[in-house]
Amino acid sequence: MFAVVPDPIPARMRVLNRAEVCDVNFLDAVRGWRGTLRPRPAPDAPILPGSTLTAAAFGELFDSQLASRQLDLMARVLRVQNKVFYTIGSSGHEGNALLARACRHTDPAFLHYRSGAFMAERSRQVPGIDPLRDAALSFAASADDPASGGRHKVWGSKPLWVLPQTSTIASHLPKALGTALAIESGKRLGQPLPIPADSIVLCSFGDASANHATAQTAFNTAMWSAYQKLPAPILFVCEDNGLGISVKTPEGWIAERFSRQLGLDYFFADGLDLATGHAQVQAAVEHCRRTRRPTFLHLRTTRLMGHAGTDFEVEWRALPELCAAEAQDPLLRSAQIAMESGWMDAATIEVAYETMRARCMAAAADAEGRPTLQSLQEVMAPLAPYTPAAVQAEARREVPADAREALYGGAEALPERQAPRHLAIQINHGLQELLAKYPQSLLFGEDVAQKGGVYTVTKDLLRRFGPRRVFNTLLDETMILGMAQGLANMGMLPIPEIQYLAYLHNAIDQVRGEACSLQFFSNDQYRNPMLVRVAGLGYQKGFGGHFHNDNSITALRDIPGLVVGCPSRGDDAVMMLRTLAALARVDGRVAVFLEPIALYMSKDLHAPGDGQWLFDYPAQGQALVPGEGRVYAPEAGDLVVYTYGNGVPMALRAARAIEQQLGWQVRVVDLRWLVPLDAGFIASQAASARRVLVLDEGRHSGGVGEGVVTALVEAGFGHLPLRRVCGADTYTPLAGAAMFGLPSDNAVIGAALELAQEP
Repeated sequence: MFAVVPDPIPARMRVLNRAEVCDVNFLDAVRGWRGTLRPRPAPDAPILPGSTLTAAAFGELFDSQLASRQLDLMARVLRVQNKVFYTIGSSGHEGNALLARACRHTDPAFLHYRSGAFMAERSRQVPGIDPLRDAALSFAASADDPASGGRHKVWGSKPLWVLPQTSTIASHLPKALGTALAIESGKRLGQPLPIPADSIVLCSFGDASANHATAQTAFNTAMWSAYQKLPAPILFVCEDNGLGISVKTPEGWIAERFSRQLGLDYFFADGLDLATGHAQVQAAVEHCRRTRRPTFLHLRTTRLMGHAGTDFEVEWRALPELCAAEAQDPLLRSAQIAMESGWMDAATIEVAYETMRARCMAAAADAEGRPTLQSLQEVMAPLAPYTPAAVQAEARREVPADAREALYGGAEALPERQAPRHLAIQINHGLQELLAKYPQSLLFGEDVAQKGGVYTVTKDLLRRFGPRRVFNTLLDETMILGMAQGLANMGMLPIPEIQYLAYLHNAIDQVRGEACSLQFFSNDQYRNPMLVRVAGLGYQKGFGGHFHNDNSITALRDIPGLVVGCPSRGDDAVMMLRTLAALARVDGRVAVFLEPIALYMSKDLHAPGDGQWLFDYPAQGQALVPGEGRVYAPEAGDLVVYTYGNGVPMALRAARAIEQQLGWQVRVVDLRWLVPLDAGFIASQAASARRVLVLDEGRHSGGVGEGVVTALVEAGFGHLPLRRVCGADTYTPLAGAAMFGLPSDNAVIGAALELAQEP
């Protein structure tokens, strides 16, 4: 074994191809071993004196390590032949097989990308899974890949409860913690769980990723939960190889940072030595399962063959340092253990090594001939599933009358029997309806419980449904959305609130990179349905400036698979909530309900006291169809105004003035559904229009208005006289100055007057 770096370093260890170096190092070490063989231990005996690892278990773990290594070597060979497309490997991290051994296959796992050995070892727990075949299919981007269907090289498996991750730069930690918290929440609610009640969640990441803000927020929330004695059975596993691509982690930093954190129980394990590391890993797993506390396992690893296939370490890393890392290869130590113990001799190890190489190459050859994705339709198939009939049936499914009457204290108190109400009250009643309809639903966020939200929209929900279903979170949007994903993973319907639209941008990657990507990268095997409430948009007077009047929804428009609805009036809000919840429950969709703050309490339309923006609560069984807008004056065609949110009452007021000044008949189209825009509906309204005005309270660049104009042009209506009235590309200031950058009634009227000048 290379306990030290040879001096001088031989020529064969100076080559660019470090995979070749590691391969030859292993064979040379095995062939050159001159130690003393012990009598072969019994299968149930310790592999080495003092070790808690049995010989039989060691044999399987070593086999998993060999599988992982040969998959890496296979990928490097085939990458040169342009037969695989993603070669970030697991070499040096093969000790994570110990984690798979210590955990159950029903313990949800959110994995680091260097988890080949973990997957090989966990596969033993479920008959019929061939980890070599599955990995080869993933490497080759085959449509038969059981994890992603050929969409990405990810570690994932539905039967093994490994949820596929597209990145391990810490973005998966919040939802992993959310899943751990959701296990306990489901138990408290008496909701059936898809996994055993004593399951734990395993979440692995690198030492560099541990510094990421998204990781830190998960650690903080875990400690916050532990401080309040809230169970959070998560095992954070930091696979510490000392490097983040080329940036070194300061020696001792991980231990210094995490070993003395209140509420985060620290364990260390040597992932380079199976005989030693077994007891250490086992202790951490057992502690987490028994105590239900957040546990941090610091797993010693090394990194071999560079960060990825395109990383030629020898070009930037000192050769002695690189060779020293290769001397720590955990497979060298495992081979040494195998021979020292008498479990395997050198010849047997070499046969096992080469047999595994042949099996991996055979799997690769088979994968090469398998079908690949052949069309955009195939690529997108799992992205945004939509079954209209089933969604509508679920949206229109009524809450039993006796349950609603019990909730409200009698039939006469039901909201549909009350006088017309404004938007905030209708949303409140709509949420009560959803909580009654779905016993697995939970509503949570900052200030939503006792206070009832900043605008009292969630008032009284805590009293009616209790603290297990309506609760406050810490002030952290990233964790609010991570919690939502975790609850969804456990079969519940989360209804998180993001207090303001501006705050959503703090955590947008939890929607973009995590929640909305899960169906796509798991080939629709995993879903995390949720209904995210976001208060936003402009025109709020007397409060807040930018953070409370953010009109930018551009980031939401760019997220594949997302559904965004924005009501302008109370009855639409209730019917939209029914549909969004049904989309989540039936098709697993991630839905955003964008609530216009300035319209919460609006009662009047044209004049104070007219009460024309108060509406009846819609009867049970009424729901909206995604994409379908509301049309005011559908027969009018002189001018068609497309708008949403605050723009709807603005357009209706302006329409009256335009009709008076120009004699035009004005049709106002409330889009209601902002993502995705329904191009067919937009085009259908333009078919009988003589002029078009797009009123977008969002910003000039990247707003909904751009999408409407594009839909009109692509549908062949670009010849129509058109104006766009929209917000300015600016942040929102305080006081009256806030209105300078937003559309106004007069701006709409002015645009109509400009259109009147065109021939």
